[in-house]
Amino acid sequence: MDRPFSSSSAHAGGLLTVDLGAVADNWRHMAALMGAKEAAGVVKANAYGLGVEAVGRVLAAAGCRTFFVAVPEEGVQLRKVVPGAVIYVLSGPIGSSEGLAPFLKSNLRPILNCADQVALWRSHAPGAAPYGLHLETGMNRLGLPEFEARAMATNLAPSLVISHLACADVPNHPLTEEQLRAFTELRSLYPTARASLANSAGVMLGRDYHFDLARPGLALYGGNPLPHLPNPLAQVLTLQLRVLQVRRVDTPQSVGYGATYRAPAGTVLATVAAGYADGLLRSLGNSGWGLLGGVRVPVAGRVSMDLITFDVSEAPSQAVYSGALITLIGRETADSTEQAHTLDELATEAGTIPYELLTSLSRRYARRYVGGAGS
Repeated sequence: MDRPFSSSSAHAGGLLTVDLGAVADNWRHMAALMGAKEAAGVVKANAYGLGVEAVGRVLAAAGCRTFFVAVPEEGVQLRKVVPGAVIYVLSGPIGSSEGLAPFLKSNLRPILNCADQVALWRSHAPGAAPYGLHLETGMNRLGLPEFEARAMATNLAPSLVISHLACADVPNHPLTEEQLRAFTELRSLYPTARASLANSAGVMLGRDYHFDLARPGLALYGGNPLPHLPNPLAQVLTLQLRVLQVRRVDTPQSVGYGATYRAPAGTVLATVAAGYADGLLRSLGNSGWGLLGGVRVPVAGRVSMDLITFDVSEAPSQAVYSGALITLIGRETADSTEQAHTLDELATEAGTIPYELLTSLSRRYARRYVGGAGS
């Protein structure tokens, strides 16, 4: 059986393979839906956990020209790999004028979210330095409320105005249309600025939500923006966990913390070197499963910090050995007919959302990039 761990990754508890070609294809899919309008790339939180440098390079190569990050430190890191791109920082500048340094040094554009940020930027940034403006339309997290947006309109010239949809992934939620109406009205106060409302789900709601620029994030990484519909996007991840030890239980025994799983006599158990410290939620205990030798193998007992035990009794004997890989997301090999979970399926099984699962992926996994820049 193929043993894909190289000597450099022999001590890693898992192998995370990122298909950069699939990331690029997903961006192209979103860009095609936007037609003549622009699709940006949201690469905050280290490109949702997948590696901002590799993802930034491949998106730029695919034609992405505008990026969004959450904090200026992310923008500084991204600027090194996309020197000519437009980079917006969603949190804007925080605190005193010293907080403007990374914006000015790395040519980052802040999204100004409140009157204090507007005042800070206008007082200390060069007059021609471009910026974006966040307009509050119903999310009630960040953004200028309507009265401030109207009061400031004659004195501001942002390069971009944005708002954020709260319920775009919920079918027929009334707030979605309410936000569209509010944003359409408020953005008219800033006629020279480009406008951006749609996230990944918003892009799929149609042209009314597209405006000038969309901000797809989850869709780039293979998550389904509209979970009630089939996912049109390519899967990006393969996650495999390395077996540390195999044991056969000759008499009925409990497994793991709390003795919550009872293994019958003859059970073959395989313990892998990953746990909730690696982004595999404790809720997968006694309910999750992986794929080994083309066979589903259930989690036996609780997920602990660094270890998970699987019941591999039904797996082919030649597939069960120390160093073998149990697949949680994706296919065991490129030509496998059986697939483990998709990203969305594993998130559902864990009782969470794909965003949380992605951004929790451990840095302890060995990472392999295939299919594009960074591979």
